[in-house]
Amino acid sequence: MPRVGLTRDALIGAAADVADEIGFEHLTLSVLAKRFGVRDASLYTHVRGLADLMEGVALLAHEEWAEVLGEAVAGRSGHEALTAFADAYRTFATGHPGRYAATRHPIAPERLAASTGVARIIEACYALLRGYDLPEPDATDAVRLLRSTFHGFSDLEATGGFTADRSLDASWRRAVDALHHTLTEWSRV
Repeated sequence: MPRVGLTRDALIGAAADVADEIGFEHLTLSVLAKRFGVRDASLYTHVRGLADLMEGVALLAHEEWAEVLGEAVAGRSGHEALTAFADAYRTFATGHPGRYAATRHPIAPERLAASTGVARIIEACYALLRGYDLPEPDATDAVRLLRSTFHGFSDLEATGGFTADRSLDASWRRAVDALHHTLTEWSRV
């Protein structure tokens, strides 16, 4: 008999919380079972195994991240959209490290196709770039530059990689301003 309150969605949500606490790479069925006060075997009623659980967390993380990024750029353009997107990216990556790590976890193509999260993230990226009027393939190159910068900064921040006696927020603002300048001047390069 299934335990009351133990559903696939509840397991995946709890797994995402655990991933934020201990790291996505340390997520196990045993840790999750302890959280619910059940035996590991009880989880197999709701997930096929650890790989299925991790994919579920990855899909949830994409959905949550898409919501945050979409809200950040809504009604904004140019520097304002870039700043809001960048801040939302950094806040999600550093505030939800397990979920953020999960966004880089491989997902089976059929499960990815059934989800809207990744498509909405891509849509938010291109929405912020509309203010810079970049044609393809420039827009794709710009998205790659932005993601590389935001990911690198957020990852280094989360792992204590910045040790200089300078405000991280001040450095972040300079980086975002430099990206704005780069995007504004892109077609001249």
